[in-house]
Amino acid sequence: MASPLANRLRPQTLDDVVGQAHILGKGAPLRSMIDSGHLPNLIFYGPSGVGKTTVARIIAGMAGKKLHRLNGTTASTADIRAVVEDLGTIDGIGGVVLYLDEIQYLNKKQQQTLLEFIEDGSITLIASTTENPYFYIYNAILSRSTVFEFRPVEPEEIGRAVSRAFSILEEESGDRAELEAGVADVISKTCGGDVRKALGAVEFVWYAAQPEGRLRRISAETARQVAQRSNMRYDRDGDEHYDILSAFQKSIRGSDENAALHYLARLLVAGDLLSPCRRLLVTACEDIGLAYPQAISIVKSCVDAAVQLGLPEGRIPLAQAVILLCTAPKSNSAIMGIDAAMQDLSNREMGEIPRHLKDGHYGGAQKLGNARLPICP
Repeated sequence: MASPLANRLRPQTLDDVVGQAHILGKGAPLRSMIDSGHLPNLIFYGPSGVGKTTVARIIAGMAGKKLHRLNGTTASTADIRAVVEDLGTIDGIGGVVLYLDEIQYLNKKQQQTLLEFIEDGSITLIASTTENPYFYIYNAILSRSTVFEFRPVEPEEIGRAVSRAFSILEEESGDRAELEAGVADVISKTCGGDVRKALGAVEFVWYAAQPEGRLRRISAETARQVAQRSNMRYDRDGDEHYDILSAFQKSIRGSDENAALHYLARLLVAGDLLSPCRRLLVTACEDIGLAYPQAISIVKSCVDAAVQLGLPEGRIPLAQAVILLCTAPKSNSAIMGIDAAMQDLSNREMGEIPRHLKDGHYGGAQKLGNARLPICP
């Protein structure tokens, strides 16, 4: 059985990598470091399908050291110990390169096992992660590594990979592809910057097209059906979740109802009803505040209606709340005031409560001088 097309087309050199010119282009920091022959500990951070694993494998292969590969989803402490033990063998005399995919799945103890050997240079770590490394990777490893962020690949760059993929399929099968206008654009623009997803779509539409002799006709409609919703990047517990919520609230704060409705739609299409409800309530207090105090009551009613209705009808009261908050006047005086008061507590001693403000509803309070207004001179 043939491996997936994305694996068969995996780049073998850095020049073949699609996208990531900001770190791999001529004169870019990562490319300059690689060309210098120096290999520090590296952590690659970014969404799936943008070349992290590919670049890590290429660099590790160029290192000229014994290479170990582990995946954080399956690696055990015994696997990590086996890497360390290899340092004492003939193969490990020159040092070991550990390529660790999905490092965020290793627990703190497993990461600490590697720390001593990363610190003295006997193990060079090249790790990749789809999650924010500053949240998921042990600080001591972060401080000894250089983090590079990989970005979603632009449609124009993905288009190159899509064209190459169709060419390879033609070579492998001996069939000829006849693409309706727009097929490559549909795939390139609806894969969410994920090259692997785009190549998967190419493979799907290729085999979905019934051959007519040695000809395969591929329609734009088939490409659209395959690509439907494929540009959605969302992980309810990951970075993308919080990035969308942040963009949602900032769009409301900036009075941009179109952008706010866009981000609301992304959350609802992913099936997340509760997160935007909570964020709308926060926004009504934090960003609208005393400029329109009634906003919190109206938004609470909209949120209650959405929760009771559920999806898809719940989208309607939430949209009403979004538009209301976007068009409402803004005041952050409440949050600024309470934050200043809390900050003040950390900067000075609180001292005693003045006697005239103390509770006077008990026997003896008057004798203590509590709850009496101060005498003005």
